[in-house]
Amino acid sequence: MFEKRTLYAAEKMDTQENDAQAVLKARVSLIQAVTMAEQTVNGKAARAEYEQDRGGQHYDVEVVSGAKVYDVRVDAASGKVLSSVEDRVDQHDKDND
Repeated sequence: MFEKRTLYAAEKMDTQENDAQAVLKARVSLIQAVTMAEQTVNGKAARAEYEQDRGGQHYDVEVVSGAKVYDVRVDAASGKVLSSVEDRVDQHDKDND
């Protein structure tokens, strides 16, 4: 059982390292993505992270605007806002409970 946990931790660490290297190749910086997200919903970023999956490279930015929280996805290649959705239940906080 210990070996499975170690393997999972190693795989997770490799993924994080790969994301760290991949973000250096992104045409849009994290700061630019946060700025785009904040302007889109007229708020302030509370959290941002780089993601790389089958859909491509993007930033997920959590933005607070008044009493609402939005999840804004920004394309890491073009800077285009791919989606902006009000976050009814903050999944990030729910996962950490």
